[in-house]
Amino acid sequence: MRILLLSIVALLFTSCWPTSISFRDGSVPPEWKRFMVSTLENKAPNAPISYSSELTELVKDAIQNRVGLTLVTDEDEDPQIIVTGAVDSYTVTPLSLQDNAADVKNRLTIRASFEIFISAPEEELMELSSSRFADFDATQDVGAIQAQLLEEINDQIVQDVLNKLLSNW
Repeated sequence: MRILLLSIVALLFTSCWPTSISFRDGSVPPEWKRFMVSTLENKAPNAPISYSSELTELVKDAIQNRVGLTLVTDEDEDPQIIVTGAVDSYTVTPLSLQDNAADVKNRLTIRASFEIFISAPEEELMELSSSRFADFDATQDVGAIQAQLLEEINDQIVQDVLNKLLSNW
């Protein structure tokens, strides 16, 4: 009797278990085939010279690899998604002083803004401002650890763009 009861309960749970959970409809709209990302404008005077183009390439790679769309380089190729934007600020600031001076930290903060124009299935313009940071010891030279900090921050900014594109948070 117990085996029969457990079997029925197990059957009820498995039949009600969701097969997928998503914030939209669980898939990319079928109209989305191609996308274009314009090189981000660099409005941050302290940013490395190549930073805006590096972030642009990371956004392109993420959309191409994670969403599965085809990258195009010209609007004549009819992209359904066009991403434009700018690196607005790139700052290193000290955090408030601590009781123990050996634990003083600095913070690298990057703010980027994006406009995502979607032409299909219906026209939509989404705006995103992403501000991300990474903390590091004040005794370290930011130039020496810049690559590590940028990787951490860039991953977060790119994820913000994907979240906006796929779920319109």
